[in-house]
Amino acid sequence: MHFKPILKALSLFSLLTPIHSAALKSTTLTQAERTKCQTTLTCPKDTIFVSATDSRAHYKTIQSAIDALPNDSSSQTILIMEGSYTEQLNVTRAGPITILGETDSKALTDASKNKVTVSYAAANQDSTGTIDNIWFSVLVVAPTLDASLVGSGTTGFAVPADTPFGNRDFRVYNIDFVNDYAPYTDGPAAALMFSRANGGFYYCGFYSYQDTIYIGKLGNAYFYKSIIAGETDFLYGFGTAWLQSSDIQLRSCGGGITAWKGTNTTFENKYGVYIVDSNVAAANTSIASSIKGSCALGRPWNSLHRSVFANTYEDGSILPAGYIDWVVDGVDRFEEGITVMAEYEAYGPGFNRTARIDGGIDSLLTKKSYATYSSPEVVFQDQEGKFGDVSWIDWETVDAK
Repeated sequence: MHFKPILKALSLFSLLTPIHSAALKSTTLTQAERTKCQTTLTCPKDTIFVSATDSRAHYKTIQSAIDALPNDSSSQTILIMEGSYTEQLNVTRAGPITILGETDSKALTDASKNKVTVSYAAANQDSTGTIDNIWFSVLVVAPTLDASLVGSGTTGFAVPADTPFGNRDFRVYNIDFVNDYAPYTDGPAAALMFSRANGGFYYCGFYSYQDTIYIGKLGNAYFYKSIIAGETDFLYGFGTAWLQSSDIQLRSCGGGITAWKGTNTTFENKYGVYIVDSNVAAANTSIASSIKGSCALGRPWNSLHRSVFANTYEDGSILPAGYIDWVVDGVDRFEEGITVMAEYEAYGPGFNRTARIDGGIDSLLTKKSYATYSSPEVVFQDQEGKFGDVSWIDWETVDAK
């Protein structure tokens, strides 16, 4: 057991006692302001600069900049200057935050050319269920420690009912988050864990092997033209994730791409992961032949698993049947009529309609049946279950294509 990362990570949740500082006035950036800030370092007044080496920076570490933000509802901006940062990040603040990675105009809309990397090497190798995955993530966004915990089993940690909602408008642009604990699956090693908050990630990269991205209970996360790389169950959680025009990179095959858990609620919910207008393919040509026809689109962590691949290209790495069941102690976790493991207008050499039908697990949605999942407005919801609030998504950037 590696306790060093756990002990380091304990300090992350010192923010459970709010840190107060002098108020820093800021406003949510327009696309023009953001682009100018990222590419020329000409930023709006009171933008906080971070660099380990540049004398113009206000802070040398990203976490110290986050800690300096006022505990209020003002919009705040942090600009991370080009470079590599080895640290774990924790955000509990409820007020809007925009974190920008420095880049140039040619790389601004290409996540593969990001110039800012945040990395940490840690994985949960505990087999008793007493140590939570949260301690090993590169970035954690949640209002409290309790809200962030994954917990064990199919239902996870029971978050206290009086836990507040966290950040309602968290935005990140052009930053890579890398958990480089091992170049293979060796325990949960998250790049991002995001719970009880609303957040958008634009032109970002998330790299690990197992459990790369976790969206926890009441988490709403939107990914745009981003890269998500992994091997085993690397999109999982209880909340809702929408991956738009992004690249899912298969570093090998283990478990499934998705392993959603789902949650029972007193209201209708559409918690799940939606991969839309995206690409699913081997991470590189060197492994493409070895994983041909072997990677499952997903497996159900519990029967409330919901995942949909829509209008998405699938290369030859995908298993002919698409999805697989997860059988534990002889019990199927897939339940007909409850578990949603689906595709809509998927295409490419990895899509085999006949095998999907014969497999009996993959649902091939029609235009009518897909309509209930067809946009962020109809799947993202607040803590009371109300649909429709997607004001926290940067539509100016998305609509600009």
